[in-house]
Amino acid sequence: MIKIGTSGYRFKDWKGNFYPLECPDTKMFDFYTGQFDTVEINSTYYQIPNFMVFHHLSNKCDENYEFIVKANQETTHKRYKNKESILALKDALRPLTDTGKLKGILAQFPYSFRFHPKNLDYLKSTKDYLGTTPLIVEFRHDSWLKEETYSFLKNNEIIYTCVDEPGLNNLLPKQDIVTSRTGYIRFHGRNRTNWYDTSKGDRYDYQYNEKELLEWLQIIKGMEQKTDKLYIFFNNCHHGSAPLNAQMMKKMLELK
Repeated sequence: MIKIGTSGYRFKDWKGNFYPLECPDTKMFDFYTGQFDTVEINSTYYQIPNFMVFHHLSNKCDENYEFIVKANQETTHKRYKNKESILALKDALRPLTDTGKLKGILAQFPYSFRFHPKNLDYLKSTKDYLGTTPLIVEFRHDSWLKEETYSFLKNNEIIYTCVDEPGLNNLLPKQDIVTSRTGYIRFHGRNRTNWYDTSKGDRYDYQYNEKELLEWLQIIKGMEQKTDKLYIFFNNCHHGSAPLNAQMMKKMLELK
């Protein structure tokens, strides 16, 4: 099973190229759920909301809808009060947990978070705090590209994220790594110019062409065979590129 969606859904600059121009902000999720059956919620990285936010979201979709929620920056970037942050997030997510719609917490670690035994311990603690909620990890530094990482994640039932991003030094290349019965891929775009210098524009300002997406079809096919479920999310959200590319990928896979 392959599930395709985008990283976030509520962007004003999606109006006119994905959402109808007249679509009010309060109706964006209703429109989105008509196109995709899963979503990554990214706003929790900045602030953990009241549980009523997820209560309302849950009521807007059917029982088969699936959510992945990003861990707060306290867990991934600051790393001083991880337990408190995780417990607060779990409390906010009760409406999704109670309905079975929460399928995992995504911890997107920064470039500065590199392979080290103490960081393996940190991942293990994070997994323990989450309890039965699946933990998905994304790394930004290639020091993690080793068998020791993959074995550790498999042994602790942590899901590894494969990525598409610019081909810059020490970033991650295209991979087909699976450490769980769930596979995970995120498309960030290939904007080399803005990746490290956001003064030039949005890091994720990039729209894939068909040839670039076709490069992934064999990888996706292989990962699908090794998993029960494979998530594919597009994070190139600038100006609505993410939903357009997600729809392109859906079409390619349907044709395949």
